[in-house]
Amino acid sequence: MRKFARQIPDHPEGYYLAVNDREIVIAGRDERGTFYAVQTLAQLLEKDGHLPAVTLQDFPAIRFRRVVESFYGTPWSHEARLRQLKFYGENKMNTYIYGPKDDPYYSSPNWRLPYPEKEARQIRELVQVARENEVDFVWAIHPGQDIKWNEADRNLLLAKFEKVYELGVHSFAVFFDDISGEGTRAEKQAELLNYIDNHFVKAKRDVTPLVMCPTEYNKSRANPEGGYLSTLGTRLNPTIQIMWTGDRVVSDITRQGLDWINGFIRRPAYIWWNFPMSDYARDHLLMGPVYGNDRDIADRMSGFVTNPMEHAEASKIAIYGVTRYAWNPAKYDSQKA
Repeated sequence: MRKFARQIPDHPEGYYLAVNDREIVIAGRDERGTFYAVQTLAQLLEKDGHLPAVTLQDFPAIRFRRVVESFYGTPWSHEARLRQLKFYGENKMNTYIYGPKDDPYYSSPNWRLPYPEKEARQIRELVQVARENEVDFVWAIHPGQDIKWNEADRNLLLAKFEKVYELGVHSFAVFFDDISGEGTRAEKQAELLNYIDNHFVKAKRDVTPLVMCPTEYNKSRANPEGGYLSTLGTRLNPTIQIMWTGDRVVSDITRQGLDWINGFIRRPAYIWWNFPMSDYARDHLLMGPVYGNDRDIADRMSGFVTNPMEHAEASKIAIYGVTRYAWNPAKYDSQKA
């Protein structure tokens, strides 16, 4: 493969694929890039077994391309999640965030408790299938509604992280969305997250950067004069990623909007896009094309995640559109997708 090294794009997850009448060449910048080259090869395979002659050098414009299961309503079944993870691998989505709003062990008051045996076994299986499909399984927790800013709750949170780590999870998120009261204090959130980052994430050495969802997670809910967002920007460790839904809960993502939030949080925003999520319109299936987001903003975000519907299979239409947009926004064609 050394003779093809110069053909591989110098980007994470990049790959080189060549098919001609003599050979098939698959070469990735890393393990995931090689996996993606194989997925592209499978997509090129025609029904009669023939392959077209091609030469491709490809890589994603956005580093983290994700799905976050965090809608209100009936969570996906275990079987639906397994099918989703395989779908993500086939279509080059590299992350799934597990954060069902109605999982009793995700939020208050049971976030402090370990998962029962059945649920723990299912998480372990999800992690394994995610790994087989080159998907990072991110486990999220939502402690803000009743968290006490003391050592006891901090230790309970870390103990829960440790239990989930033992199930094979190497990626974590902490959500402070849709809460009120003491849990909304930015300086306390930053203090807790930095502690987790310093004493768990960095200590493990095999855990990916921590992700957080802020209480002020879009512009319509933000109070710049109150200092919440700027406090996160100045106090949070720089490796911690901060999620953002745009100007509103459901919003197109624009260059102007990203420039606004990035100035406060002092890092590229991690976009949480609430489409095709339908918990505000449950009598509808949102199965239209993915469109409306600016196409020149890949360098202004650290990731792009879609929040789907409670209907897992129907959500795949929009999820596929997001996979194409997040891979290369500049050349994205919503109708073709």
